[in-house]
Amino acid sequence: MATVFTMIINGDLPGRFVYEDDEVVAFLTIEPMTPGHTLVVPRAEVDNWQDLDPAVFGKVMSVAQLIGKGVAKAFDVERAGVIIAGLEVPHLHVHVFPARNLSDFGFAAVDRNPSPESLDDAQARIKAALAQLA
Repeated sequence: MATVFTMIINGDLPGRFVYEDDEVVAFLTIEPMTPGHTLVVPRAEVDNWQDLDPAVFGKVMSVAQLIGKGVAKAFDVERAGVIIAGLEVPHLHVHVFPARNLSDFGFAAVDRNPSPESLDDAQARIKAALAQLA
């Protein structure tokens, strides 16, 4: 059975995308640690980051770097955090999020019920920031 991320990538479930290419996508998580928390996901359904083709992993990390610049610009922070946890969904995903301090790096404090408007706003801000970076 396809993972929830594959279903989002295929359009079977909704997703707020900020980036897409032939190998990698980036979309907002529905449970953000900070506003703008984005997941960078390979289209290939691979669970463990160590098992992903090295070239594709390089592309994932390159996109994560771009998204990091975008979320930092969009949310006016000096840093973007990045985490590969891999425990929530069996499909590699890199968490990229605006980070002001170490307490922003906590899955225990995620917003489990963000408003659709806040997610739409974050998507628009990140997309605008990425367009400025291009």
